[in-house]
Amino acid sequence: MTADTEAWEARGGRIPLAGHEVFVVDLDPPGPTGLPPLLVIHGFPTSSFDFHRVADGLAADRRVVLLDMVGFGCSAKPDLAYTVDLQADVVVALTERLGIERLSLLTHDFGDTVGGELLARHGEGRWPVEVVSRVLTNGSIYIGMAHLSDGQLFLLSLPDQQLDDGLLTQEGLAPGLAQTFSPASRVPEGDLAGACELIVRSGGERLLPRTIRYIEERRQREVRFTGAIEDHPSPLSVVWGADDPIAVVAMTDRLVEARPGTPVEVLDGVGHYPMVEAPERFLTAVRAALG
Repeated sequence: MTADTEAWEARGGRIPLAGHEVFVVDLDPPGPTGLPPLLVIHGFPTSSFDFHRVADGLAADRRVVLLDMVGFGCSAKPDLAYTVDLQADVVVALTERLGIERLSLLTHDFGDTVGGELLARHGEGRWPVEVVSRVLTNGSIYIGMAHLSDGQLFLLSLPDQQLDDGLLTQEGLAPGLAQTFSPASRVPEGDLAGACELIVRSGGERLLPRTIRYIEERRQREVRFTGAIEDHPSPLSVVWGADDPIAVVAMTDRLVEARPGTPVEVLDGVGHYPMVEAPERFLTAVRAALG
């Protein structure tokens, strides 16, 4: 365990949600605030640890709630079929458990898809919260435009079942994750090691052919997920790493075509993980977007 992951784990705890033990970090601001809480949903294959360098900055003036989705990070990792609906059920249960009635939403990668499902449910009256604002970050919201990595394609080629021990390792995962960073980025070695450590926690590497199936769902249900991202009436802002090799920056142009006037902050020299690669610039952009 790295010092950073140990410190991050110590800031949260596991609580039962939708039938699973889910790791949650719940940060309060140092003083009173009239701002709504910020709910943060991470991407694949990592965890809320992605935000460990920006979490306190986000919580400077508002409550911030981060979770590890089921099958990720420090949450339970059962051998089951992983669906977008499962993860959305967990988030709905979390907001109910914490008594959150108003919130802002910050999503990344797979979290964008889960966020789309939550927004669709909200429009159907099935998520009883007020979404005050939202910030979308690098994710394949238009899957036909995505340049899936060799590692993603390999995982999708496998059966939707748990792998045998030893086929994937922490050391083997690191190069593929690093390839999603911009060549201009200088990511601390501990951040990459910590991310990979939490992927393999409790045998999580064996579940990657299962947890990645959200990409198939995205193909099948894009009208629902991305349609809600485009059409939900809550204010939307975008913060995007320009050098993302998977969720290419042209996706932001298409989103603005669908939703004219959407503010977009493109971070030059930053890849798929802007909160990891350029935490100070990412924090500044997100705080400005949230208002």
